[in-house]
Amino acid sequence: MGRNEKSEIDELKKKIEAAGMTKDALDHAMAELKRLEMMPPMSAESTVSRNYLDWLLAVPWKKKSKEIRDITRAQKVLEDDHYGLEKIKERILEFLAVRQLVKNPRGSILCLVGPPGVGKTSLGRSIGKATGRKFVRLSLGGVRDEAEIRGHRRTYIGALPGQIIQMMKKAGTVNPIFLLDEVDKMSMDFRGDPSAALLEVLDPEQNSTFMDHYLDVEFDLSKVFFITTANVVHTIPQPLQDRMEILRLEGYTEPEKLEIAKRFLVKKAREAAGLSEENLTFTDEGLTHIIRHYTREAGVRNLEREIANVSRKIARKVVKDGRNVKFAVGPEEIKEYLGVLKFRDTKAEEKNEVGLATGLAWTEVGGQILTIEAQLMQGKGKLLLTGKLGDVMQESAQAAMSYVRSRAALLGLDPDFYRHLDIHIHIPEGAIPKDGPSAGITLATALISALTKIAVRRDVAMTGEITLRGKVLPIGGVKEKLLAAHRAGSRTIILPRDNEKDLADLPVNIQQELTIRFVDIMDDVLEVALEKKLEPRPILVTGDVTPPTIDTPSKDLGREPMTN
Repeated sequence: MGRNEKSEIDELKKKIEAAGMTKDALDHAMAELKRLEMMPPMSAESTVSRNYLDWLLAVPWKKKSKEIRDITRAQKVLEDDHYGLEKIKERILEFLAVRQLVKNPRGSILCLVGPPGVGKTSLGRSIGKATGRKFVRLSLGGVRDEAEIRGHRRTYIGALPGQIIQMMKKAGTVNPIFLLDEVDKMSMDFRGDPSAALLEVLDPEQNSTFMDHYLDVEFDLSKVFFITTANVVHTIPQPLQDRMEILRLEGYTEPEKLEIAKRFLVKKAREAAGLSEENLTFTDEGLTHIIRHYTREAGVRNLEREIANVSRKIARKVVKDGRNVKFAVGPEEIKEYLGVLKFRDTKAEEKNEVGLATGLAWTEVGGQILTIEAQLMQGKGKLLLTGKLGDVMQESAQAAMSYVRSRAALLGLDPDFYRHLDIHIHIPEGAIPKDGPSAGITLATALISALTKIAVRRDVAMTGEITLRGKVLPIGGVKEKLLAAHRAGSRTIILPRDNEKDLADLPVNIQQELTIRFVDIMDDVLEVALEKKLEPRPILVTGDVTPPTIDTPSKDLGREPMTN
């Protein structure tokens, strides 16, 4: 061995001793160094050994970020960067408070779940900024190889550690903020299941001894603050969900979007277009017009695009007419710059009608009101359902029909009313797929209204699942549904009793404007929803109890699905 090689081996030995490795890693490194010493310097094997030692030295073993533990400062950073999201901010501040009281706290694993554009990734960056820790981000969208997480064994040519170890090297500290983006979009193939490999990374009981195939020594991830993001929970495997604390970001209300636009988006769009505050200002009415009629989303990404669109048009005028021109953009100017309205608000009906009830639906871009029509015709007891309804919704209509038949006498109907009638239930807009159980009570109300000829109050909107016995079961998406009802002008809302707890998420000003009636059974729904009381018949229900046959039109491709 030449002098140069000898000095290089000595240099490596010093670095290994100074790296602060665990005993196991140190033993591995020393053994590898010995092997390297014995090898001819130009052999392929020595390159493999040298690369391995370089990786062992590159990952952080003891270097820590000096953490900022000033909660007041952290709160200010979060408030400056994000509007709303109070629960999330509270959780982050609680985490920082615990870190002040506990000397060696375990890393947290949070999962931020919400629609696109609500600020999940930027929240992770803000946490890094607020705590003074390094921030690294790894996108898991489309990852389908377990080796992406755990690395390849060194026996393979071109082997590398997994992305977790690579990102730890990039962070250079043992306690970074580590953002795992799009955890719900991992797939799997013959190369293994990456979501199963993530279990070890995200399990606080196991991640202190994380084993990467390439390093082949235990690496401590317990000081890392892991944040994962996802659009939906149901595609994340259950064992992985179990390891994470799930925090939901439902999306923003209209007043929140307005505030975000005023505080952040307008300023950002002006800077991107090279305009000054003198050149361009937006009125509150102008911004609200964009929010209502040009965007329909839970986040603010499209809102940002439309504001940038207006800014570019103003920039062109500034170039043409000189730097001193001033524009105050209101609703009229918005119409001129952005053209035809992209969305119109669905409004509640103008008068009370028989067989027409207003339901509430949840979509990925927020809440929606849903008009349900029921019509009677001479026939033989068929129940026809149209409006591109999914299986669950069709079953809700069947359950509603069976409930009505079992309660015929109490509803003031003939026991065999269905024998000479065909009943058609339709839900516009016909091209949009709709599914979910929560239209149950709305379907039943429309049906009962059509059969009893009693009109349904137009200012009442409702949501809830129905059982055959007429019980009303809880549903999801309450906040979005109530905001949709408020937008549409419905002021009395019928909700299942078990959803009372969900009102905590609703802005107080909107709660004050709505009359919310909680119900346990279908009788309570009818009492609120129908114009006048039902008059029962003094006869018992008898005869055949076969449910009517159900005809549904063939399915075709539609637009974005709507769950209610």
